Amino acid sequence: MVRMHQNPYPALRNRRFTVPMRRALVLLAVVAAIAGTQNAVAATPKAPSPTKGVVIVNTDLGLENASAAGTGIVLTKDGQILTNNHVIAGATTIRVTVPATHRTYTADVLGYDVTDDIALLKLERASSLATATVGNSSRLKVGQPARAVGNANGAGKLVITKGKVVALNRTISVQQEDGTFSKLANLVATTAKLVPGDSGGPLIDAAGKVIGVDAAGSANGSSAVGFAIAINKAVSISRQIAASKASPLVHIGATAFMGIQAQDGPTGVLVGGVIPGSPAEAAGLQAGDVITSIDGTTIANSAGLRALLFGHHPGDSITIAYTDTAGASQTTTVTLADGPPV
Repeated sequence: MVRMHQNPYPALRNRRFTVPMRRALVLLAVVAAIAGTQNAVAATPKAPSPTKGVVIVNTDLGLENASAAGTGIVLTKDGQILTNNHVIAGATTIRVTVPATHRTYTADVLGYDVTDDIALLKLERASSLATATVGNSSRLKVGQPARAVGNANGAGKLVITKGKVVALNRTISVQQEDGTFSKLANLVATTAKLVPGDSGGPLIDAAGKVIGVDAAGSANGSSAVGFAIAINKAVSISRQIAASKASPLVHIGATAFMGIQAQDGPTGVLVGGVIPGSPAEAAGLQAGDVITSIDGTTIANSAGLRALLFGHHPGDSITIAYTDTAGASQTTTVTLADGPPV
């Protein structure tokens, strides 16, 4: 993702031969056999285009007064799009463009997995889309060719880079937008260059099949290595989301929104600020308040607050216990609104 403020046959030459008749018949038989082989090769289906089923994702980050760009993979003709969660995190609006038709769709978030960095989108009023050809990442071999396709640097066009698979089942640390680090596992390492904007695009094999979802790039001296989430894992998560099966890692549907700037405090979550018009403001929360529990569950830090809200949805009501700026204990009820994915 990239954020932007306001990824051998030489030609035969004609020659003249003089040969006895028997040898001529043998040569004709050989030529016929070669011609049959060439016809068989010509009849073999071509590998799909590396850009088939690849789309461009653009988001508005309304709460940050910013925008971002990434890539997606079309899974179904009616518009289910596989991408990275970090591509759509914080998005208040998501638009997806199909380069082949130049048509742009509004996208809704069906669900996401923050830990494994996978999200599934659904395009509104989409039909008859070209889909990507999904491969099998369990059959990957180190050294095999690989190509990455993505909206490089958010330029609005698909770029293809070539490389090879250099490692399997890798785990890396990834820095989040808030400065914290998380682990991303079951990755395919590749020398195909990945740059901001390529996130969510496909890593494909020599047959044009998707073997990974491009997720991160790193530079180490003169060698650059990119990392893609193995496609088998990514598809498994997308199917769970499509089936609306929530779990501790997978959130289904719209994201619950309270509307505070949360900071870690010594005894709970310090409210650094309240977004105007938000549920938190309507409930009377103010900057300087310290949230200590929600629905009776102690909240020690902002990570704990995010984890608890992860299991809620817009329209849910929660009871918040907090200490106000005067040091008095208070409680209030917040009805959660529809907010950007985390």
